[in-house]
Amino acid sequence: MWYYGIALIVFLLDQGTKWLVANRMELHQEISVIGDFFLITSHRNRGAAFGILQEQRWFFIVVTIIVVAGLIWYLQKIRHEKSKILPIGLSLILGGAIGNFLDRLLFGEVVDFLMFNFGSYTFPIFNVADSAICIGVGLVLLDTILSVRQEKLSEQQEGK
Repeated sequence: MWYYGIALIVFLLDQGTKWLVANRMELHQEISVIGDFFLITSHRNRGAAFGILQEQRWFFIVVTIIVVAGLIWYLQKIRHEKSKILPIGLSLILGGAIGNFLDRLLFGEVVDFLMFNFGSYTFPIFNVADSAICIGVGLVLLDTILSVRQEKLSEQQEGK
C-alpha cells in the first residue's frame, strides 16, 4: 500500500534532517533562515512535545510501540475504504512516530531543530517527525468532521 510509502518518506526525511543537524552543527548552534523569525537550531529533547515528561524514555518507547502497532492495524483495516484523508493522516503519524521512536531507542533523546520566534515568544523547537504527526492529526480530525457531516446529510436525506 502506498500509505506505507508515505510513512517511509516521512521517516527518511526526518532521519536525514536530524542526521544533518546532529553531525554538521554544534549543540545549541543557530543558523538564521529568516532573520530572528525562523532559525535552524541544534537542540535535544529527552521528553515529549514541548519538553514535557522529561527523562521518560522507556515510557515513550512502550507507548510508541503500542501506537505504531495500532496505526498499522487500523491502516490495514481501512485500506479498502473510499476516504483518502484518514489513511494519509495515519501514514504521516506513523512515519513521524517511528522517526522519533528510533531517536529515543538509540540515543535516549530526540533531535529538534526547527525554531520559530514570534516577537519575544519562542515556539518550542521541533522536527520533521513532529510536523508530520501534527499534520497527520489535523487530517484525522478533518476526516472525522467530514464523516460526521456526511452522516448527518445522509440521515437528513433518509428522513425526507
